[in-house]
This record gives sequence, structure tokens and C-alpha cells, in this order.
Amino acid sequence: MVKVEIFGLAVDEAGKSPIIVLKDEGETRVLPIWIGAMEAMSISMAINKVPFPRPMTHDLLLNAIRALGGVINRVEITDIENGTFFAEIVLDAGGETKRIDSRPSDAIALAVRAECPILAGESVLEEAGGPFPEHPETVIKTEDSEKWQEELDKLSEDDIKYKM
Repeated sequence: MVKVEIFGLAVDEAGKSPIIVLKDEGETRVLPIWIGAMEAMSISMAINKVPFPRPMTHDLLLNAIRALGGVINRVEITDIENGTFFAEIVLDAGGETKRIDSRPSDAIALAVRAECPILAGESVLEEAGGPFPEHPETVIKTEDSEKWQEELDKLSEDDIKYKM
């Protein structure tokens, strides 16, 4: 497993689908993962620490895990099959390690909230990753949340609901 972090969020120009872009620690490779608009919004809001009066879905899940005595140790992007990524949430529950199957977008949304590491399998990076871009400004950085919000506002639920 290779430690990765969020490099930014972008929108696929052709399909208008949100993409989360992860980068390895050495900034030699990136891993783009197409995600749903709601998950992109959840990740963006957590990164930018946007307060909500009530817990959103990923906040609720983290609160439930913690209320039951669990601690999220890390999330792992474990595999890719036919273009579909697989992930696991790795947590400690009463001294026992548990692995919970997850979509990468949900796992990453939890990792941001739990402030835990995100890891990607070497085989996943080899198959779906690419070289670190020469012009990284093409990715919408998390600091540019207003621009990201504008891009997400352009999407309708009908445009993305069958792509997740």
C-alpha cells in the first residue's frame, strides 16, 4: 500500500462527472477516480470545514462508529475491476481490526472527517494511475471551493445518477 492524499477535485469535461484526484507522497503519480456529485460535495465541504447545523451522512457514520467505540485507522483503495474501484475502511473496534467494504468516495469522505491516512494499492496505482501533471493548476484545488461549487451547481441529478 502507498500513502496518498487528496490533490484536488475536478470535473470531467466530456461527461461532466466529478473526479477526485489523489497523489502519492512523492508527487510522482496521481490517481483519478470518478465519483458522484453528492460524494464530491461531501468531500469538498469536509476539506473546507464548512459547518452544518445537523450531521450529514458521512458525519453520521463517523459519529456512529465513534459512539460504538470504534476508531477509523485508515482507508484503503484496494482494487480496480472493469473500471470500478474498491475500497475498505479499516477501523479498530474494541481492540479488534475490522475491514468494511466501501466505495472509495465514501471511504475518502470518512477519512477527511476522521483525519486518517488514505492508502492505495500499488497494483491500483499501476493500472489506473498516471504521472504527476506538469501543469497541476488544471486540477481544481480544494482552496478554490467557490469555483468547485460553481462546477457542481452546473450538474443536475439526472446527469449523474446512473454513473455512480
